[in-house]
Amino acid sequence: MRLPEVERGDGLRTRMLIRVISLALGARLPDAARVAFYHKGFVGTALGAWTQDAMRGPSEWSVAERELMAAMVAKWNSCPFCVGAHRAIAVHGMDKAVADAALADYHTAPISDPLHATLTVLETVTLRPDELEARQVQAALAAGATRQQLEDAAAVAAVFNIVTRYANALDFAIPTDAEFDKAAVMMLKRGYS
Repeated sequence: MRLPEVERGDGLRTRMLIRVISLALGARLPDAARVAFYHKGFVGTALGAWTQDAMRGPSEWSVAERELMAAMVAKWNSCPFCVGAHRAIAVHGMDKAVADAALADYHTAPISDPLHATLTVLETVTLRPDELEARQVQAALAAGATRQQLEDAAAVAAVFNIVTRYANALDFAIPTDAEFDKAAVMMLKRGYS
């Protein structure tokens, strides 16, 4: 359901800010940013800070790897907006062919063993959380993922298991690839909060 307030902003100041950012971006401000401006108490401040910490805070995972994790969670949750947005950010830090291969089938993609094993854990957490077993976490550790990497990946999955659901519920518009790329550049500069 598309909310008119999210589209245009909930106040004059927000409407003007959306217009200015859209002009600077040279494209329509993506719905994810519009929602963040809509009634800050709805998702803005707390979710922005949590997302910033998970995606840009200190981690043994690169920004590109965390963005790929977000895109994978989005894929598993059937959220085309988030797949496109986070893939666009990921490819600024990793080979596009690698990101696309992972999104097509991470089991056969040319990614590191720790990332592969971690994605296996995240897939279970996302699609079948009741089936997560210690042996999957142990396999990720045996593949070279550290405990901290698994905690960081779990934070990414938690955030994007929420974000993908509200993106789908609010029927986020799907930008073009060029618009996703412009927004990705902005997200790499500004972050999530």
